[in-house]
Amino acid sequence: MIAWNLLTSEEQLITIAEKSFLTPQIIFKHSTRCSISAMALGRFERQWDLENKSLNPFLLDLLSFRAISNEIAAKFKIEHASPQILLIQNGICTYATSHNDINVADLKEQLIKV
Repeated sequence: MIAWNLLTSEEQLITIAEKSFLTPQIIFKHSTRCSISAMALGRFERQWDLENKSLNPFLLDLLSFRAISNEIAAKFKIEHASPQILLIQNGICTYATSHNDINVADLKEQLIKV
């Protein structure tokens, strides 16, 4: 089970970037009204087999916090998508994917590269 941290303020993005130098940070951007997003989130959670101590996962409710989503795109220089998962390491987004391409196996591969 994933111990999600809820992403609810733009200030948290500064902390995420800072902490990413020590621990990889994950941001899952989720639309609570989208069936594709619900499917992607559910599949990701079922596949999850990583230690929460080795990663710091954040969940963003896009409908409630659209401004944060816009700030994520600007700060980490990625194009907005929903659903979308981002891996933040050393202050930058080192991996981003969306929709049906979201899976734990690919995320693990990206962690090995760093």
